Amino acid sequence: AGFMTGWTYTFEMIVVCLADVTAFGVYMGFWFPDVPRWIWVLAIIFFIGAINLLSVRVFGEVEFWFTLVKIAAIIAMIGGGIAILIFGFGIHDTGTGVSNLWSDGGFFATGFGGFISCFAIVMFAFGGTEIIGITAGEAEDPERTIPRAINTVPVRIILFYVLTLAVIMAINPWQSIGSEGSPFVQIFQGLGIGPAATVLNIVVITAALSAINSDIFGAGRMMFGMAQRGQAPAVMGKVSRNGVPWMTVVIMTVTLLVGALLNYLIPDRVFLVIASIATFATIFVWLMILLSHYRSRQRMDPAEAAALKFPVPFWPYGQLIAIGFLVFVIAVL
Repeated sequence: AGFMTGWTYTFEMIVVCLADVTAFGVYMGFWFPDVPRWIWVLAIIFFIGAINLLSVRVFGEVEFWFTLVKIAAIIAMIGGGIAILIFGFGIHDTGTGVSNLWSDGGFFATGFGGFISCFAIVMFAFGGTEIIGITAGEAEDPERTIPRAINTVPVRIILFYVLTLAVIMAINPWQSIGSEGSPFVQIFQGLGIGPAATVLNIVVITAALSAINSDIFGAGRMMFGMAQRGQAPAVMGKVSRNGVPWMTVVIMTVTLLVGALLNYLIPDRVFLVIASIATFATIFVWLMILLSHYRSRQRMDPAEAAALKFPVPFWPYGQLIAIGFLVFVIAVL
Protein backbone atom coordinates (compact mmCIF):
# COMPACT_ATOMS: atom_id res chain seq x y z
CA ALA A 1 0.00 0.00 0.00
CA GLY A 2 2.86 2.38 0.86
CA PHE A 3 4.63 1.58 -2.41
CA MET A 4 1.46 2.22 -4.44
CA THR A 5 0.59 5.43 -2.58
CA GLY A 6 4.13 6.80 -2.88
CA TRP A 7 4.26 6.29 -6.63
CA THR A 8 0.69 7.54 -7.12
CA TYR A 9 1.60 10.70 -5.20
CA THR A 10 4.70 11.17 -7.37
CA PHE A 11 2.55 10.66 -10.47
CA GLU A 12 0.01 13.14 -9.08
CA MET A 13 2.67 15.80 -8.50
CA ILE A 14 4.02 15.32 -12.03
CA VAL A 15 0.56 15.57 -13.61
CA VAL A 16 -0.45 18.57 -11.46
CA CYS A 17 2.84 20.22 -12.39
CA LEU A 18 2.01 19.64 -16.07
CA ALA A 19 -1.30 21.45 -15.46
CA ASP A 20 0.48 24.31 -13.67
CA VAL A 21 3.09 24.82 -16.41
CA THR A 22 0.21 24.80 -18.93
CA ALA A 23 -1.58 27.49 -16.87
CA PHE A 24 1.62 29.54 -16.90
CA GLY A 25 1.65 29.36 -20.70
CA VAL A 26 -2.01 30.46 -20.86
CA TYR A 27 -1.35 33.46 -18.58
CA MET A 28 1.67 34.58 -20.63
CA GLY A 29 -0.66 34.63 -23.65
CA PHE A 30 -2.27 37.74 -22.09
CA TRP A 31 0.80 39.78 -23.10
CA PHE A 32 2.18 37.66 -25.93
CA PRO A 33 -0.80 36.16 -27.79
CA ASP A 34 1.29 35.35 -30.87
CA VAL A 35 3.97 33.35 -29.05
CA PRO A 36 3.25 29.57 -29.05
CA ARG A 37 2.36 28.37 -25.56
CA TRP A 38 4.85 25.48 -25.57
CA ILE A 39 7.77 27.94 -25.65
CA TRP A 40 6.68 29.44 -22.28
CA VAL A 41 6.15 25.95 -20.86
CA LEU A 42 9.66 24.91 -21.88
CA ALA A 43 11.25 28.04 -20.41
CA ILE A 44 9.54 27.78 -17.02
CA ILE A 45 10.37 24.06 -16.65
CA PHE A 46 14.10 24.75 -16.87
CA PHE A 47 13.90 27.87 -14.68
CA ILE A 48 12.07 26.20 -11.76
CA GLY A 49 14.17 23.05 -12.17
CA ALA A 50 17.33 25.15 -11.69
CA ILE A 51 15.92 26.74 -8.51
CA ASN A 52 15.16 23.32 -7.04
CA LEU A 53 18.74 22.16 -7.66
CA LEU A 54 19.92 24.78 -5.17
CA SER A 55 19.62 24.29 -1.38
CA VAL A 56 16.27 23.82 0.36
CA ARG A 57 16.84 27.26 1.93
CA VAL A 58 16.69 28.83 -1.55
CA PHE A 59 13.48 26.89 -2.29
CA GLY A 60 11.95 28.17 0.98
CA GLU A 61 13.02 31.76 0.31
CA VAL A 62 11.63 31.75 -3.24
CA GLU A 63 8.39 30.17 -2.03
CA PHE A 64 8.10 32.77 0.76
CA TRP A 65 8.24 35.68 -1.71
CA PHE A 66 5.92 33.99 -4.21
CA THR A 67 3.39 33.46 -1.41
CA LEU A 68 3.75 37.02 -0.10
CA VAL A 69 2.95 38.44 -3.55
CA LYS A 70 -0.06 36.11 -3.90
CA ILE A 71 -1.54 36.90 -0.49
CA ALA A 72 -1.06 40.69 -0.75
CA ALA A 73 -2.57 40.79 -4.24
CA ILE A 74 -5.57 38.58 -3.42
CA ILE A 75 -6.42 40.68 -0.36
CA ALA A 76 -6.04 43.85 -2.47
CA MET A 77 -8.25 42.33 -5.20
CA ILE A 78 -10.95 41.40 -2.70
CA GLY A 79 -10.80 44.94 -1.26
CA GLY A 80 -10.92 46.49 -4.75
CA GLY A 81 -13.80 44.26 -5.78
CA ILE A 82 -15.82 45.14 -2.66
CA ALA A 83 -15.14 48.86 -3.31
CA ILE A 84 -16.44 48.48 -6.90
CA LEU A 85 -19.57 46.72 -5.61
CA ILE A 86 -20.26 49.47 -3.05
CA PHE A 87 -19.27 52.63 -4.96
CA GLY A 88 -19.53 51.54 -8.61
CA PHE A 89 -16.90 54.03 -9.85
CA GLY A 90 -18.86 54.29 -13.11
CA ILE A 91 -17.92 50.75 -14.16
CA HIS A 92 -20.45 48.74 -12.16
CA ASP A 93 -24.15 49.29 -11.53
CA THR A 94 -24.42 49.47 -7.73
CA GLY A 95 -28.20 49.02 -8.06
CA THR A 96 -27.67 45.34 -8.84
CA GLY A 97 -25.68 44.90 -5.61
CA VAL A 98 -24.50 41.32 -5.38
CA SER A 99 -27.54 39.85 -7.17
CA ASN A 100 -25.26 38.23 -9.77
CA LEU A 101 -24.62 35.58 -7.13
CA TRP A 102 -28.17 34.23 -7.30
CA SER A 103 -29.62 35.57 -10.59
CA ASP A 104 -29.51 33.61 -13.88
CA GLY A 105 -30.28 30.32 -12.20
CA GLY A 106 -28.51 30.99 -8.93
CA PHE A 107 -26.22 28.45 -7.34
CA PHE A 108 -27.76 25.56 -9.31
CA ALA A 109 -27.87 27.23 -12.72
CA THR A 110 -27.41 23.94 -14.61
CA GLY A 111 -29.34 21.86 -12.10
CA PHE A 112 -28.20 19.87 -9.08
CA GLY A 113 -26.14 17.62 -11.37
CA GLY A 114 -23.91 20.56 -12.25
CA PHE A 115 -23.28 21.20 -8.57
CA ILE A 116 -22.33 17.55 -8.02
CA SER A 117 -20.06 17.34 -11.07
CA CYS A 118 -18.17 20.49 -10.02
CA PHE A 119 -16.55 18.49 -7.21
CA ALA A 120 -14.27 16.91 -9.82
CA ILE A 121 -12.51 20.20 -10.56
CA VAL A 122 -12.82 21.50 -6.98
CA MET A 123 -10.83 18.52 -5.71
CA PHE A 124 -8.16 19.26 -8.29
CA ALA A 125 -7.92 22.84 -7.00
CA PHE A 126 -7.30 21.63 -3.42
CA GLY A 127 -4.71 19.04 -4.45
CA GLY A 128 -1.34 19.79 -2.91
CA THR A 129 -2.41 20.71 0.63
CA GLU A 130 -0.94 17.37 1.76
CA ILE A 131 2.55 18.71 0.95
CA ILE A 132 2.52 20.22 4.47
CA GLY A 133 3.18 16.71 5.79
CA ILE A 134 6.14 16.18 3.45
CA THR A 135 7.81 19.43 4.56
CA ALA A 136 7.91 18.07 8.14
CA GLY A 137 11.04 16.12 7.21
CA GLU A 138 13.03 19.32 6.58
CA ALA A 139 11.34 21.73 9.01
CA GLU A 140 13.54 23.06 11.82
CA ASP A 141 10.78 22.80 14.44
CA PRO A 142 8.04 20.54 12.99
CA GLU A 143 6.17 20.17 16.31
CA ARG A 144 5.45 23.91 16.23
CA THR A 145 5.39 24.83 12.53
CA ILE A 146 3.37 21.93 11.09
CA PRO A 147 0.33 22.33 13.44
CA ARG A 148 0.36 26.09 12.74
CA ALA A 149 0.41 25.49 8.98
CA ILE A 150 -2.39 22.90 9.17
CA ASN A 151 -4.61 25.05 11.41
CA THR A 152 -4.46 28.00 9.00
CA VAL A 153 -5.73 25.93 6.03
CA PRO A 154 -9.48 26.48 6.77
CA VAL A 155 -8.88 30.25 7.07
CA ARG A 156 -7.01 30.27 3.76
CA ILE A 157 -9.81 28.35 2.04
CA ILE A 158 -12.41 30.88 3.22
CA LEU A 159 -10.25 33.88 2.27
CA PHE A 160 -8.57 32.76 -0.96
CA TYR A 161 -11.29 30.57 -2.43
CA VAL A 162 -14.75 31.37 -1.04
CA LEU A 163 -14.42 35.15 -0.57
CA THR A 164 -12.49 35.63 -3.80
CA LEU A 165 -15.04 33.66 -5.84
CA ALA A 166 -17.90 35.55 -4.16
CA VAL A 167 -16.40 38.92 -5.18
CA ILE A 168 -15.63 37.72 -8.73
CA MET A 169 -19.15 36.42 -9.35
CA ALA A 170 -20.85 39.38 -7.65
CA ILE A 171 -19.16 41.72 -10.15
CA ASN A 172 -19.53 39.51 -13.24
CA PRO A 173 -22.25 36.93 -13.99
CA TRP A 174 -20.88 33.38 -13.90
CA GLN A 175 -21.57 32.68 -17.59
CA SER A 176 -19.36 35.56 -18.75
CA ILE A 177 -16.16 33.93 -17.45
CA GLY A 178 -14.33 31.84 -20.04
CA SER A 179 -11.24 29.65 -20.02
CA GLU A 180 -9.00 31.82 -22.20
CA GLY A 181 -7.10 33.17 -19.20
CA SER A 182 -7.40 33.92 -15.51
CA PRO A 183 -10.93 34.88 -14.32
CA PHE A 184 -9.34 37.61 -12.14
CA VAL A 185 -7.73 39.20 -15.18
CA GLN A 186 -10.80 38.78 -17.41
CA ILE A 187 -13.03 40.61 -14.94
CA PHE A 188 -10.84 43.68 -14.51
CA GLN A 189 -10.15 43.74 -18.24
CA GLY A 190 -13.90 43.58 -18.90
CA LEU A 191 -14.48 46.46 -16.49
CA GLY A 192 -11.98 48.54 -18.45
CA ILE A 193 -9.37 48.66 -15.67
CA GLY A 194 -6.31 47.77 -17.77
CA PRO A 195 -3.59 48.34 -15.15
CA ALA A 196 -5.42 46.17 -12.59
CA ALA A 197 -5.71 43.36 -15.15
CA THR A 198 -1.97 43.59 -15.85
CA VAL A 199 -1.07 43.52 -12.16
CA LEU A 200 -3.37 40.55 -11.53
CA ASN A 201 -1.85 38.66 -14.45
CA ILE A 202 1.54 39.07 -12.77
CA VAL A 203 -0.03 37.71 -9.58
CA VAL A 204 -1.58 34.61 -11.17
CA ILE A 205 1.73 33.94 -12.90
CA THR A 206 3.41 34.14 -9.48
CA ALA A 207 0.80 31.68 -8.15
CA ALA A 208 1.53 29.27 -11.00
CA LEU A 209 5.29 29.54 -10.36
CA SER A 210 4.70 28.84 -6.67
CA ALA A 211 2.64 25.76 -7.50
CA ILE A 212 5.24 24.42 -9.96
CA ASN A 213 7.97 25.02 -7.37
CA SER A 214 6.03 23.06 -4.71
CA ASP A 215 5.13 20.23 -7.12
CA ILE A 216 8.78 19.59 -8.02
CA PHE A 217 9.74 19.75 -4.32
CA GLY A 218 6.97 17.35 -3.25
CA ALA A 219 7.56 14.74 -5.96
CA GLY A 220 11.34 14.92 -5.51
CA ARG A 221 11.19 14.38 -1.76
CA MET A 222 8.72 11.50 -2.16
CA MET A 223 10.98 9.72 -4.68
CA PHE A 224 13.97 10.31 -2.39
CA GLY A 225 12.12 8.80 0.59
CA MET A 226 11.05 5.76 -1.42
CA ALA A 227 14.62 5.25 -2.69
CA GLN A 228 15.78 5.10 0.94
CA ARG A 229 13.25 2.31 1.58
CA GLY A 230 14.13 0.34 -1.55
CA GLN A 231 10.81 1.21 -3.20
CA ALA A 232 12.41 3.31 -5.97
CA PRO A 233 15.67 3.08 -7.96
CA ALA A 234 18.70 3.79 -5.73
CA VAL A 235 19.83 6.60 -8.05
CA MET A 236 16.90 8.70 -6.75
CA GLY A 237 18.57 8.76 -3.33
CA LYS A 238 21.61 10.69 -4.55
CA VAL A 239 22.08 13.99 -2.69
CA SER A 240 24.10 17.09 -3.63
CA ARG A 241 26.55 18.90 -1.32
CA ASN A 242 23.65 21.23 -0.40
CA GLY A 243 21.52 18.30 0.76
CA VAL A 244 19.22 18.39 -2.29
CA PRO A 245 18.14 15.08 -3.92
CA TRP A 246 19.34 16.39 -7.29
CA MET A 247 18.58 13.29 -9.33
CA THR A 248 14.85 13.51 -8.53
CA VAL A 249 14.81 17.17 -9.66
CA VAL A 250 16.46 16.15 -12.94
CA ILE A 251 13.92 13.33 -13.39
CA MET A 252 11.03 15.75 -12.72
CA THR A 253 12.41 18.32 -15.17
CA VAL A 254 12.82 15.73 -17.95
CA THR A 255 9.35 14.29 -17.27
CA LEU A 256 7.80 17.77 -17.48
CA LEU A 257 9.10 18.11 -21.03
CA VAL A 258 6.03 15.99 -21.86
CA GLY A 259 4.05 19.11 -20.91
CA ALA A 260 5.81 21.14 -23.58
CA LEU A 261 5.03 18.41 -26.13
CA LEU A 262 1.33 18.23 -25.12
CA ASN A 263 1.01 22.03 -25.34
CA TYR A 264 2.44 21.77 -28.85
CA LEU A 265 0.16 18.90 -29.93
CA ILE A 266 -3.19 19.65 -28.18
CA PRO A 267 -3.01 23.22 -26.79
CA ASP A 268 -6.82 23.59 -26.59
CA ARG A 269 -7.57 20.48 -24.50
CA VAL A 270 -4.37 19.83 -22.56
CA PHE A 271 -5.38 21.51 -19.28
CA LEU A 272 -8.73 19.70 -19.03
CA VAL A 273 -7.20 16.29 -19.82
CA ILE A 274 -4.37 16.74 -17.31
CA ALA A 275 -6.64 18.12 -14.55
CA SER A 276 -9.00 15.14 -14.90
CA ILE A 277 -6.17 12.61 -14.49
CA ALA A 278 -4.62 14.52 -11.58
CA THR A 279 -7.93 14.69 -9.70
CA PHE A 280 -8.23 10.92 -9.39
CA ALA A 281 -4.61 10.59 -8.25
CA THR A 282 -5.15 13.33 -5.63
CA ILE A 283 -8.27 11.69 -4.22
CA PHE A 284 -6.62 8.25 -4.13
CA VAL A 285 -3.67 9.62 -2.12
CA TRP A 286 -5.97 11.45 0.31
CA LEU A 287 -8.03 8.30 0.76
CA MET A 288 -4.90 6.28 1.61
CA ILE A 289 -3.76 8.97 4.08
CA LEU A 290 -7.15 8.86 5.82
CA LEU A 291 -7.32 5.06 5.87
CA SER A 292 -3.78 4.66 7.24
CA HIS A 293 -4.44 7.34 9.87
CA TYR A 294 -7.72 5.71 10.89
CA ARG A 295 -6.00 2.31 11.14
CA SER A 296 -3.06 3.64 13.20
CA ARG A 297 -5.38 5.41 15.65
CA GLN A 298 -7.48 2.28 16.06
CA ARG A 299 -4.38 0.29 17.04
CA MET A 300 -3.34 2.80 19.73
CA ASP A 301 -4.19 2.10 23.34
CA PRO A 302 -5.81 4.94 25.37
CA ALA A 303 -2.45 6.02 26.84
CA GLU A 304 -0.86 6.37 23.38
CA ALA A 305 -3.84 8.32 22.06
CA ALA A 306 -3.75 10.66 25.08
CA ALA A 307 -0.02 11.28 24.52
CA LEU A 308 -0.55 12.62 20.96
CA LYS A 309 0.79 16.19 20.74
CA PHE A 310 -1.43 17.18 17.80
CA PRO A 311 -4.59 15.03 17.86
CA VAL A 312 -6.97 15.36 14.93
CA PRO A 313 -10.36 17.00 15.74
CA PHE A 314 -13.72 15.19 15.43
CA TRP A 315 -12.14 11.75 15.78
CA PRO A 316 -13.36 9.33 14.45
CA TYR A 317 -16.46 10.86 12.82
CA GLY A 318 -14.64 13.53 10.83
CA GLN A 319 -12.37 10.88 9.28
CA LEU A 320 -15.27 8.56 8.41
CA ILE A 321 -17.24 11.43 6.82
CA ALA A 322 -14.15 12.49 4.83
CA ILE A 323 -13.56 8.91 3.62
CA GLY A 324 -17.22 8.62 2.57
CA PHE A 325 -17.05 11.95 0.73
CA LEU A 326 -13.92 10.96 -1.21
CA VAL A 327 -15.51 7.65 -2.25
CA PHE A 328 -18.53 9.68 -3.44
CA VAL A 329 -16.28 11.97 -5.54
CA ILE A 330 -14.59 8.92 -7.11
CA ALA A 331 -18.09 7.75 -8.11
CA VAL A 332 -18.75 11.20 -9.61
CA LEU A 333 -15.51 11.00 -11.59
